[in-house]
Amino acid sequence: MRLGILDIGSNTVHLLAADARPGGRPLATTSDRTVVRLMRFLTADGAISEEGVEALETAVLRARRIADDERVDTLLATATSAVREAANGDAVIARIEAALGQPLQVLTGVQEAELTFLAVRRWFGWDAGRILLLDIGGGSFEFAAGAEELPEVAASVPLGAGRTTVQFLPADPPGEDAVARLRAHAESVLEPVAAQIGALPRPDHVIGSSKAIRSLANLAGRQVTGLGFDRTVLSRSALGSWIPRLARIPASARQELPGITPDRTFQIVAAAVALHTAMTVLDVDELEVSPWALREGVLLRYIEQLNWNRPDDA
Repeated sequence: MRLGILDIGSNTVHLLAADARPGGRPLATTSDRTVVRLMRFLTADGAISEEGVEALETAVLRARRIADDERVDTLLATATSAVREAANGDAVIARIEAALGQPLQVLTGVQEAELTFLAVRRWFGWDAGRILLLDIGGGSFEFAAGAEELPEVAASVPLGAGRTTVQFLPADPPGEDAVARLRAHAESVLEPVAAQIGALPRPDHVIGSSKAIRSLANLAGRQVTGLGFDRTVLSRSALGSWIPRLARIPASARQELPGITPDRTFQIVAAAVALHTAMTVLDVDELEVSPWALREGVLLRYIEQLNWNRPDDA
């Protein structure tokens, strides 16, 4: 059967379609993304403006049409922190559901962390041992750690790249003083998460799994071979060396850098600062990048719950 996962996030509305069968690896057939950047549409009281809601509706209608064209059997629609935490979230959800013609599942931050952890575990396999996951979205930053498919610790903090850009780095370029203020804020927010994760055994692998982290790894990482496949690895030192340079150049120039796509140019400095701070407080020297993240986790969890019948059992 063909499944569709519609991820309504803080930065993009992303549709992933994949063919699924019992016991098989999901095979992606279509990936379509509309950049919305919801954080720019937040009003002073934390609501999503009418312009922002209309942008969401347009993106959702586009995704619905593509899903229909691709003959998706079931569309799984999810929303994350930007919609979840908006002051007018209930009204926004109702309008999205009307545009989609179906219910919308609004994930909690812990659910985001758990589903992303599931995807990363499946991608890296049991041989990876204990895993520590870091995932930066537009509105929130998720963490999960454990040795099984269900993490022992799962947490979400409001350190997403879009959110912190609006709050701490509104100028373009932001400059080093603004970066220092964001770093101090991130250290404070991450303290309880670091305490939870620090109480667990050291991970065998630290893994990053978001578009922001993939962009930073393309900029400052390196390729290595291990676990039977090539991986991208990002070190804390390499990431840290890029932050002052990123903070000094305008967004229009950042998109000329390797790995920095136009939709990430405004938020990439905040993502780099939040990630580097997290790696510092968690004593992480380097992380590996996973191509699977939240959307794949939603897909895998849904496949698990299906009542598959073999032809001879029907």
